[in-house]
Amino acid sequence: MAIQFSATNAGICEQARSLAGVDSTQWPTQKVVNSTNNWHDFVTGYAIGADKRFQWDDTNHTKLPEGTTDLTINVTDYSFLTDEQGNSIITLTGVSLLNNGKYEPLKLVDRNDSDYDVATFGTQTGTPTCYDKIADNIIRLDFKPSATVTAGLKFYFQRTGSYFTASDTTKTPGVSPLLHRVYVIASAYDIALTLGLNNLAALSVEKQKEELKMIEYFPVRSRDERPRLTMAKINYI
Repeated sequence: MAIQFSATNAGICEQARSLAGVDSTQWPTQKVVNSTNNWHDFVTGYAIGADKRFQWDDTNHTKLPEGTTDLTINVTDYSFLTDEQGNSIITLTGVSLLNNGKYEPLKLVDRNDSDYDVATFGTQTGTPTCYDKIADNIIRLDFKPSATVTAGLKFYFQRTGSYFTASDTTKTPGVSPLLHRVYVIASAYDIALTLGLNNLAALSVEKQKEELKMIEYFPVRSRDERPRLTMAKINYI
C-alpha cells in the first residue's frame, strides 16, 4: 500500500509518531522530514548499487535521468554534478556526442591503459570518440573539439531521490509501495533513539526486517528480462 507523507492517522508522519508514542509537539514534522530523507538516501544508494541493469530512478522525478551540455571548442574536460532540476548526480552511466543530427555513444576508456598515451590524451584536436572518467562525474574527451556545438554532449546518469519537505502531504516515496512501510519504521526508530524510549529495541527489530525486504527486492525486479548463460572469465595466472 502506498503511504503518503502526511494523512489523517495514515501518513508517514502520523504512523511514525503513533509507533513511537509521541505527538507533533514532542516530534515536529521537520524532524520526520529529516528521518525520511535520510532513509531515502539509504534506499537510493542501495538501489543504485544493487540494480545495475534496471538503473533505478525515483518515480517522483519529473524529468528523465539524462541531459545535454554544449560541446566547447578546445575544451576536453566536462563535469556533470547536477541535473537540470538541481538534483545531485551520483554516477554517470553514459555520454554521447552529437554527430550529423544524431547522438552517438562515446566509449568509456581508461587513459592509463596501454592502448592510450596518458600524456597526449585529450591534447590533440579531432572528433572525440571516447572519454575517461578523471574524477567523480568529471570526464576528459580523447580529442579537443574543433568547434562549439550547442547541446553537443548528451549524458546519462543516476541521481539522488526526490526529497520531502515539511509542507508535503500527499507525496509518497518514489519507490515501490512494498517498501514504503520502512519509512515509517525508520522515522519511529529515530524518535525512540533520540528520546531514549523503551520501544527502541522493538523498532530496531522491525527496521532490520524492512531492510531485509529491501535487500531481497531490488535484485529480482527485472522479471521481463530473460535469463542468459554467459561464459565465465578464465584466470590463467
